[in-house]
Amino acid sequence: MTASSVAASHPAMPPNAPRIGGAVTRALGRAILRLGGWRIVGAFPDIPRMVIIVAPHSSAWDAIWGLAAKLAMGVDIVFLAKAELFRGPVGWVLRWLGGRPVNRSRAHGVVEQAVDTLRKRDRRWLVLAPEGTRRRVETWKSGFRHIARAAQVPVFCAAFHYPDRQIILGEVFAMTDDAEADMARIRRWYRPFVGKNRGTV
Repeated sequence: MTASSVAASHPAMPPNAPRIGGAVTRALGRAILRLGGWRIVGAFPDIPRMVIIVAPHSSAWDAIWGLAAKLAMGVDIVFLAKAELFRGPVGWVLRWLGGRPVNRSRAHGVVEQAVDTLRKRDRRWLVLAPEGTRRRVETWKSGFRHIARAAQVPVFCAAFHYPDRQIILGEVFAMTDDAEADMARIRRWYRPFVGKNRGTV
């Protein structure tokens, strides 16, 4: 793969994609991906509000490449983090990167706060890591499914595939009344992809 092919590998955004940044931040994101030898494969669906899940999550480097891809595409994807992190300059940086604070002590819980985050804008994409940890787990956390169903939005699957240094933009799944079937379909889709520090999901 040549440097030019990596630089050119950023999909066009659909009309309903939430956008952020400008030419400078897009160039920065593309430069980081180019230096790392990463490229983005696939495209986002034209859906104004959705939950995005990303796996396998096995390394802190995932965040670096993911944020670089976000900047390169100029897409406004938000993530949730505990409210205590949003104090002082660190909080400003987290918000600039797309972070939204959640209060884990609030009675109505994190799922409801995530749903509220999705509903606040006509166009909002919320990203979550279904594994919930960088360690290998046999059972994924189902919070993303509860959030999607409560907000009445689909789940879009994205993946890191380290052997080919690809960020895969994949498929949209509608959540149903059958939680076991929903999770099985999504786990099946992720089966070919390999993380940095361990095998497939």
